[in-house]
Amino acid sequence: MFPYLPHTEEDISSMLDATGVSSIDDLFKEIPPEIRLKDSLNMPEGLSEHEVLTHLKALADKNKRRISFLGCGSYDHIIPSTVSSLMSRSEFLTSYTPYQAEISQGILQGIFEFQTLICQLTGLDVSNASLYDGHTAAVEACAIAVNSTRKADTILYSKTIHPFTKGVLKTYFRDLGIALKEIEEENGVTSINKLKEQIKPGVAAVLLQTPNFYGFLEDYEGIAEKIHEVKGKLIISSNPMSLAVVKSQKEWGADIAIGDAQVFGLPSYFGGPSVGYIAAADKFMRKMPGRIAGQTIDADGKRAFVLTLQAREQHIKRERATSNICSNQALAALGTTIYLATIGKEGFRQVGNLNLRKAHYFFDKLTGEVGLTPISRAPFFNEFSLKVPGNLPEVMKKMEERGFFPGVNISAMLPGMEEGVLTIAVTEKRTREELDGYATEMKRILS
Repeated sequence: MFPYLPHTEEDISSMLDATGVSSIDDLFKEIPPEIRLKDSLNMPEGLSEHEVLTHLKALADKNKRRISFLGCGSYDHIIPSTVSSLMSRSEFLTSYTPYQAEISQGILQGIFEFQTLICQLTGLDVSNASLYDGHTAAVEACAIAVNSTRKADTILYSKTIHPFTKGVLKTYFRDLGIALKEIEEENGVTSINKLKEQIKPGVAAVLLQTPNFYGFLEDYEGIAEKIHEVKGKLIISSNPMSLAVVKSQKEWGADIAIGDAQVFGLPSYFGGPSVGYIAAADKFMRKMPGRIAGQTIDADGKRAFVLTLQAREQHIKRERATSNICSNQALAALGTTIYLATIGKEGFRQVGNLNLRKAHYFFDKLTGEVGLTPISRAPFFNEFSLKVPGNLPEVMKKMEERGFFPGVNISAMLPGMEEGVLTIAVTEKRTREELDGYATEMKRILS
């Protein structure tokens, strides 16, 4: 029923005439008969479109739904229906790499608007067309700092940054003669005293994160001035959703701002794909990785978009390129752009405040009624880390059976971390009923 046959008998006959053969079998006569497939393929008969969709729906219905409190870099936010609807429009389905601007105006405008929004969020001057994820953005920012600081061969990074970022840093700089030094934490945040002790001539970059991996907000007052005294660069990674309610990277005096924009209109999927952002002061513009989309005027005087400052190795620079990044997450960046355009400035502030208030309500409930212990009393945005008594993996398994992904067991991710630490993320998507239900089930399991 409803078969899809792309070639009619007339089509086949016409193509055979054009190729000068009498049958389709003649097309394969150069293949020795002994290695040709003689039996039919062991495959079931084809199904109609309706039957396939029904079968797929039945398979999907076997999935067990869970209410997600997962975080640590990938979050479950509300996504307006405009995001997927507009991302699928044909204006954006142009060439993957938009070298020919005249036929790539849709995706070039999407990139340009993404860059503009990232600059507005971070307060910095220039942004690129996006990066693969926040961890890639971190190493690219460090590379900019190293390439911009003479006689500097050291990168300082806080112990409180994401462990995946640490892993990428170590891989990227392993054989480049760059020293990586970790700054200890204190009460769940970077030890400012220990950081200041390490800021010396020869430091190219200091990489910090707020909210940090535990979810806590950090105070970087006076750090930028200390770093700039030795000609180093300050790099701050932030969950961009938090910028609705806390200081931007520019306000902390950062030279480069980075992070992951998955929170803006992208599902968690299975951990990716995502989209990294990077923004910097204009003096670093020519050292930015990848591409930058620019705005111009066409021959008719209309607004138009082009690629500019393409310091990429497969163009003219090759081994002198500023980065080995060859692409960007244009479609994912488009999704974040549509999300931000949909909710607007006021909506952005509202979503940020909902994340903040709901997370604090839940923190008070879990530490009060349930009796979980915070690993720190540092302020936080929408994510926090608590000590869960008993066997945490077993507790998490029981919570899943009751319909919740309870959080991330960061004890399993951080060498030397005490056992039983659970990091819990609360977004605007979580209802009071879900929060109260989680607390009730956790209390029952621990009682």
